[in-house]
Amino acid sequence: MTRNGYFTREFFRFLNELNENNNRDWFQSNKERYRIEIQEPLLRFISDFAGPLSDISPNFVADPRPSGGSMFRIYRDVRFSKDKNPYKTHAAAQFRHRAGRDVHAPGFYLHLEPGGVFAGAGLWHPDRTALDRIRTTIVERPEEWRAVLDDPSFADNLELSGESLKKAPRGYDPEHPLVEDLKRKDFVCVQRFTQKQATGQDFFDEFVECCQNASGFVRFLTEAIDQPF
Repeated sequence: MTRNGYFTREFFRFLNELNENNNRDWFQSNKERYRIEIQEPLLRFISDFAGPLSDISPNFVADPRPSGGSMFRIYRDVRFSKDKNPYKTHAAAQFRHRAGRDVHAPGFYLHLEPGGVFAGAGLWHPDRTALDRIRTTIVERPEEWRAVLDDPSFADNLELSGESLKKAPRGYDPEHPLVEDLKRKDFVCVQRFTQKQATGQDFFDEFVECCQNASGFVRFLTEAIDQPF
């Protein structure tokens, strides 16, 4: 179904201007613009995605609250960063598993940045226990893992991303035929979009289709960490 577009040229123009004026005075002077041009369209997108997401899986959440929901805060955590700019220069949302408490849970993801729009899915920086369970499941169910990655809907549209070890993890065969996947520290996939696509009327449907294409991948990972898909 084609819908009206959510993200306008003004959406990306605001983020560009924020990148050039990343300070509290500028942001406070333009806070109403942020609410109208960034926050409201993204929250509407999140709210509308709840229905299609429940069709993919009833265990993932699209929460349109302005605080504490699926939308990430615009404020950066600068406590342990050399970069002290107070604001993110992108907008993003994560649709995580009901059992997840933070960004490291299984989920679907949308990233909106001038010149850098992409959708993602999977587990980013899973903890040691989850990482070991995923690796063990790949070893125990290699044909199922291969089938997920080789499915045309996945292979033709999404690419694996994230960090990997240089060597096989301790306890795993360095000669295993899937050793490159066992080296992964992140189990995420991405599909990239142009800014023109993101401002188009079909972008919502394109994002839904991306999540559908990634659903087998997310199912495998979710079940590997003993959660229901």
